[in-house]
Amino acid sequence: MSGANGRGQGAGSSAGLRTRLVMLGMAALFACVTGQLARLAGTAAPEMTVTLNEPMARTYVRPDILDRGGRLLATDIEMPSLYADPSLVQGIDDAAEQLGAVLPDIDQGELRRSLSDRNRRFIWLRRGVSPKLAQKIHDLGLPGLEFRTELRRAYPLERLAGHVLGSVNIDNKGASGIERAIDETIGVETTIGAPVNAGLPVRLTLDLGVQHALEDELKAAMARYESKGVAGLVMDVHTGEMLASASLPGVDPARNAEGLDPERADKIQGGAYELGSVFKILTVAMALDGGRAKLDTVLDVTKPLTAGPFTIKDLHSSGRPLTVSEVFIHSSNVGSGMLALAEGPERQKAFLEKLGLMREMRTEVGPVAAPQMGSQFGRAEQITVAYGHGIAVAPIQFAAATAAVINGGTAVTPTYFRRGGEASPSAQRVVSEETSRSLCVLLRRNVTESAGTGKRADVPGYRVGGKTGTAEMPGRGGYQEKSVVSSFLAAFPMDAPQYLVMVLIFEPKGTEAAAGEILAGRNAAPTAGRVIGRIAPLLGVKPTNDVAQLD
Repeated sequence: MSGANGRGQGAGSSAGLRTRLVMLGMAALFACVTGQLARLAGTAAPEMTVTLNEPMARTYVRPDILDRGGRLLATDIEMPSLYADPSLVQGIDDAAEQLGAVLPDIDQGELRRSLSDRNRRFIWLRRGVSPKLAQKIHDLGLPGLEFRTELRRAYPLERLAGHVLGSVNIDNKGASGIERAIDETIGVETTIGAPVNAGLPVRLTLDLGVQHALEDELKAAMARYESKGVAGLVMDVHTGEMLASASLPGVDPARNAEGLDPERADKIQGGAYELGSVFKILTVAMALDGGRAKLDTVLDVTKPLTAGPFTIKDLHSSGRPLTVSEVFIHSSNVGSGMLALAEGPERQKAFLEKLGLMREMRTEVGPVAAPQMGSQFGRAEQITVAYGHGIAVAPIQFAAATAAVINGGTAVTPTYFRRGGEASPSAQRVVSEETSRSLCVLLRRNVTESAGTGKRADVPGYRVGGKTGTAEMPGRGGYQEKSVVSSFLAAFPMDAPQYLVMVLIFEPKGTEAAAGEILAGRNAAPTAGRVIGRIAPLLGVKPTNDVAQLD
């Protein structure tokens, strides 16, 4: 019995020893694991935390924008962007002071608050800095500040065609103008890190040379006539393609804030204006096309027109009856009102509707300011609309309507995207070819005849035609006699019109260059002539020695 008990006690001791050894081994293993975790936590936590908390540098990749000749208007470039990891920043006040010396416009108070938040591991400090500035910041040697490469939009020609090109936001996404149209119609992709293929470039209808000439002449006119603003456009009358569009003061597409300044608003399609006597182009076209008048029809304009309490008379009365041709060339308000009254309100409104002047318009640049006209359309409205008051439209919308009247009679749709020189998709006929031809004759005569209001727009060899408009601007207490919008709508060559030019001068002064007057014949007309003299050779229009009138 005693032997058996001894063997049992020995076996129990061995089993207990093995159990303790296993437990010790497991404890050692857990100790190793714990130690390894502690080591990893101590050495790798910053990288792991940054990876989890950093926002991904996501940027939109945009295609290049080219003019009709393939010249670069906008492109993406890689630029460094500055960010900070507050947990690694040492000496917040010193870092803020040194960074403020390099970036004087940075809010140092906000910078200190941001860098003091140790729970944040990533904050943007400045996105899209120049390489030179990035080097200065790098040379400061501040811990916790790093750079990431992002895509930024660059406009090599700066303000040229700024309103048309539009702008992008901080993430390179289209915000206005053609840039926004690219996002909406073509689409853009995002990228993280190295940029992906941006796709084929977008080619516009703009001609860089024509755009530069237009802007240069408008800038000169703004100074010459001491005006508050100017605007102009060049359009292909058959396709509706916009070869140039400018509004001054202009905007820099790289500076989004300028687009919010009301004084820099795009006057070509962002505003609706009463344009004055240039509207007589459409009134005469309506009368001729309706068959109720001919060019030699005589109208007794010696007596003013009345409409309720209102009396309408000509600024410079001829003192005799005028033919329809003379009504146009002498710019008679009375004669224009008589033509409209002869048509009647329904036919007059229907004609304006057919020309697209009673509905909203949109181009690739964005929505066009909606036409404005009173809800009533009685005798007074018929008369005033006939000579460009009582109705306000955007210049681009009026230009499209006039293009249809002089291009042979078919409607056009303004566009900034190349159609390969094809005619506008809208092929609706708005006036007959005979009516269109008659208007071309009148426009040419208005420039060549001594009595014509557009004679200062003539450019030898290019057979320019056009019509003036001087419209008083509305203000407190009614229309302001000394504040006007002077406009001139021109086309060339008038024997077969190809291009339309429209110039608007807002609140010009009666300077010496304008012989003390603010009339369009003294400012907008000669400006349009200067524009045509510069762009006609660029557009391949060959001059001719034939200065005879059209017939």
